[in-house]
Amino acid sequence: MSDIGAEKSGDHPTLLVYDQEGHGLLCFLEYLIPLNGQDYALLSPVDTPVSLFRLRDDDEPEPITGVASNELILSVADVVLQEHDLVLMRSAITLTVGGELEDPEQEDLEELEDEDDFGDDVETFELLVSFMVDIQEYGLYIPLDPFLILVRMVDGQAELLSKSELDQIQPRIEAEFGEREWSK
Repeated sequence: MSDIGAEKSGDHPTLLVYDQEGHGLLCFLEYLIPLNGQDYALLSPVDTPVSLFRLRDDDEPEPITGVASNELILSVADVVLQEHDLVLMRSAITLTVGGELEDPEQEDLEELEDEDDFGDDVETFELLVSFMVDIQEYGLYIPLDPFLILVRMVDGQAELLSKSELDQIQPRIEAEFGEREWSK
């Protein structure tokens, strides 16, 4: 249920990917990887992906993953971002921010523990904005590591993989991708 976009940025065509709720995410096609007769692709969002964290005194920020698109937290984040001429988008797969972002300052970078589907990793994030909802502080952080999305390509359309498919295919794609990088 995705369309290849007519726009291109440099040599990267764009694809529009949809999740099960019908939210879209415009992405650049970074890599196309054939594997056992099936094409897979690694995509990166055109707009800046952001992660939502609950901020607590003296504790590591806690990632928040399951926020409904109509929750008060996101409405408040919208208002705060508008003050910086930025727009919060409730995209497929991740929240994204559109607009002109400043380059990160090295001292503003934070390493946060983020448990994702692929194990425990320490990732580097930049705090974009923080804001209060009731008496709780939240922050939107920009991941500084590449945000790549693995999809299956079917008749020129990008389809998201189920969790079980992703668990099965990801190690094979990583091995294939690693071989390609080393052979260059």
